[in-house]
Amino acid sequence: MADLEGAHKELTNSLLNPRKDTSKKKPPSQLKPSRFRRCRSATSCETPLSSPEPARWVPGKNLFGPIDLSFKLVALLFLFYLLAASTCFYFVGNQMTGKRTNPILDAVYFTIVTMTTLGYGDLVPNSAASKLLACAFVFLGMAVGALFLSKAADQLVEKQEALLVKALNMQMKGGNAEMLKAIETNKAKYKFYSTAVVLVLLMATGIFFLWKVEKLSLVDSFYCVCSTITTLGYGDKSFSSEWGRVFAVFWIVISTLVVAQFFFYLAEWNTEHKQKKLAKWVLTRKTTNVDLEAADFDGNHIVGAPEFILYKLKEIGKITQEDIAVFLEEFENLDVDQSGTLSPNDLEVAQSNQR
Repeated sequence: MADLEGAHKELTNSLLNPRKDTSKKKPPSQLKPSRFRRCRSATSCETPLSSPEPARWVPGKNLFGPIDLSFKLVALLFLFYLLAASTCFYFVGNQMTGKRTNPILDAVYFTIVTMTTLGYGDLVPNSAASKLLACAFVFLGMAVGALFLSKAADQLVEKQEALLVKALNMQMKGGNAEMLKAIETNKAKYKFYSTAVVLVLLMATGIFFLWKVEKLSLVDSFYCVCSTITTLGYGDKSFSSEWGRVFAVFWIVISTLVVAQFFFYLAEWNTEHKQKKLAKWVLTRKTTNVDLEAADFDGNHIVGAPEFILYKLKEIGKITQEDIAVFLEEFENLDVDQSGTLSPNDLEVAQSNQR
């Protein structure tokens, strides 16, 4: 009697609190015979897969973090180039013609002018040895200088854009998270604005220095600044005094760096603006039967959410048909039992077959 009551109680509980059986799979006859499949994320499993240690996602660099090691190495390489080139040009300094100041300063100044391909012409090699050195260091300088300027520009502009966004979003309560979100949304625009501000300040500083120290007129100062930052270097106006060349050693490197980034971010902003206009047009226009036919990847005359999303991503240029084909091929290789879903067992079998 007690056994019957216990069985009745257990049956009653099972009816009141039914349990879902997740162990059963659909029979093969009910599976969708298509190349495009929907895949749910695999559930966590206590038994680890017999595979090597899984790859870990490495987070991106924090915008407000320290300068990375690669930039330090590039900076050391740049300093080594300056030291080597300046030493060589110092020893052949008597084999150059033009306006002289301090021998060491002239060597460093000539190195900077050569590296940036500025070529004022106020100092000119006048012997076979000095000309060969100039030819060698101009190619090395272009390579090392371009690498250094690229790394330095990333650091400089990111700091400037962070300060600009902080100034524009002083009333935000979200802190750094909101600021980083704003930077990511309008990244190219903020970079362009921040670089434009720095460029204007550098030009103003150069004009003022040439006007006060080099005793040039305001028009000539502006003319010299423009020909310098664009590396045009006509040579009729240049830094001829000792203090002028001290200033030029630092100012030329920074100003040419910023003007290059200015035009780069202008082009990037223009491309981003066109991409946003295309995305807005795609998302706001009406969907037609032609769109549904194009979005029907598996040819079953029914468009699911994944198919529709992939079609829209293709339209705005975020993904291509070739990309989709590669992902589907990887999915089919992992789907060992051809069930249309991925499970830990599928991954284990697929990885064991690859060994």
